[in-house]
Amino acid sequence: MTEASSQPVVQDTASAPGAEWWRSAVIYQIYPRSFADASGDGVGDLPGITSRLPQIAELGVDAIWLSPFYRSPQKDAGYDVADYRDVDPIFGTLDDFDRMRETAHGLGLRVIVDLVPNHSSDQHAWFQEALAAGVGSEARRRYIFRDGDGEQGELPPNNWQSVFGGPAWTRVPDGQWYLHLFDTSQPDFDWDNPEVGDMFVDVLRFWLDRGVDGFRVDVAHGNAKAPGLPDVDEVLLAAGSMESPYFGQEHVHEIYRRWHEVLEEYEGDRVLCAEAWVQPLEKMARFVRPDEMHQAFNFVYLETPWDAKRLRAVIDDSIEAFGAVGAPPTWVLSNHDTIRHRTRLALVPPPPHGAGIGPTSVSKADPTVSLRRGRAATTLMLALPGGAYLYQGEELGLPEVTAIEPAERQDPTFARTGGELWGRDGCRVPIPWEADAPGYGFNTTGESWLPQPAEWAALARDAQAGVEGSTLELYRRALQLRRELALGTGALEWLDVGPTALAFRNGSVTVVANFGHDAVDVPRGEILLTSSKLDSASVWADEVVWVRTSKPSVS
Repeated sequence: MTEASSQPVVQDTASAPGAEWWRSAVIYQIYPRSFADASGDGVGDLPGITSRLPQIAELGVDAIWLSPFYRSPQKDAGYDVADYRDVDPIFGTLDDFDRMRETAHGLGLRVIVDLVPNHSSDQHAWFQEALAAGVGSEARRRYIFRDGDGEQGELPPNNWQSVFGGPAWTRVPDGQWYLHLFDTSQPDFDWDNPEVGDMFVDVLRFWLDRGVDGFRVDVAHGNAKAPGLPDVDEVLLAAGSMESPYFGQEHVHEIYRRWHEVLEEYEGDRVLCAEAWVQPLEKMARFVRPDEMHQAFNFVYLETPWDAKRLRAVIDDSIEAFGAVGAPPTWVLSNHDTIRHRTRLALVPPPPHGAGIGPTSVSKADPTVSLRRGRAATTLMLALPGGAYLYQGEELGLPEVTAIEPAERQDPTFARTGGELWGRDGCRVPIPWEADAPGYGFNTTGESWLPQPAEWAALARDAQAGVEGSTLELYRRALQLRRELALGTGALEWLDVGPTALAFRNGSVTVVANFGHDAVDVPRGEILLTSSKLDSASVWADEVVWVRTSKPSVS
């Protein structure tokens, strides 16, 4: 019997409060464009995902999360949604989605889908209606249209800037301006209009009725804007403050309380996960109060450098902040919007915050150090109590791809910053499945929407499967042990091993992570897992070890 076939079929029953599956789950993010392409057109699709699900189940995760596959002009790789209730033809059909969901459930994998409520595509029927209806129309009240400043309204209504670079306002022919916190093709909804909230409740029900297990909510902190749309305080902005009149507004929580009530109407433990780029952690934890969402991505943890003191602090703060509202902490190192952690944690100097490294950056990562450190970071993360998220390809040790020609880049960040930032293409390159196949098994034609580097062959899944010491086998073993030893539902107790290392006990397991140059002794006991092959009875720089011990001590 294979590992996949031994997975339980998902049962649609609710757990007792405090024992819900998502509290300790490991959830695997699939970026559909880059996962598997069954049609051969160079873009991944739903049938491709279905064909590879057994290998994801074998990895040992609990659920998959799919980035958007809805109808879209693909100006921002699907995060510009034209129809929230249909599948874009490049990804397949609604029937293809149903088959994928049914296959996943049969393998014991729950299915979470992305939802983008802050903005739509400019091709959405509502926005096209708003453009045609004109100034003062009810149709325009669904979006944020405003008159401009200046004598002739020739200036934007305020000083807000797009996350992708440039002004956050675009003027239409009749003289009004519309808000887009991202690309010009992504107009922001006006959530002060009840019609917007009603539409999204209908969208939730549409996908819940099709059997999805939850939603990852894109830009969950952005729906609500400050009354009057005041200017951004540029002094605070320059100082790196997360405070703004368009992110993290308190009345955004009313939206998710309503959504929580909708999910409660359905059997099983359906889940809402917030992509909320807010700080401090106490503010992020407001999104997961008992009557709102269930999880929030811990971006403070993701952005913490490879440093013992700073990681210990953020782990403690996360457990305290989320625990204070009765929610589990979550841990994440990579996703479709960030530099892959294998590369990011080893960049010298560290990269600035933003959507990718820029061509003028001198940051570089030694490939040997980056792989060693990336494996260590995951081995540490998967030993922590709470939930965890993995991003497709990290189980293969994939690095960030920087060698993409300007003409091949597709992230709007690259264009809107004039190439100052490369954007997120480097973490979105289609992943390799088979070393000797066309497109490394991504498809049968060898074509891909972003070019795959030659080094992908050595990192392909079939080149690592069953190979002792490979990154794939490290992930499989870590996930197996995490499940068997119930580390996700455990509790953390710190042990003292000096200023450049971390050690903690979670249940019967003692974990030691070394961030410095001096060796740290391995605790007495049964060695269960090592991020690198130990050369002696010591943990060296960028190594992590799990040991089954009988008492919380390190010798």
